[in-house]
Amino acid sequence: MSVQHSKTAVPEAAWYKSSHSTGNGGECVEVAATAEAVFVRDSKQPAAARLAIGADAWGGFVRMAAER
Repeated sequence: MSVQHSKTAVPEAAWYKSSHSTGNGGECVEVAATAEAVFVRDSKQPAAARLAIGADAWGGFVRMAAER
């Protein structure tokens, strides 16, 4: 799997929160897709580190998660 930390600028409008995230301060994950990669960050700390995941690795993750 190709996962790396990234400082790439991603417009705020590109980020969307997981439908499984709650408004109670629980598990909050945001994702933004760019031509370079799919980025994942903690919505409670948007300026903190984020992950950059290659398209193939992201596709594999989504397929695996859909099987659960």
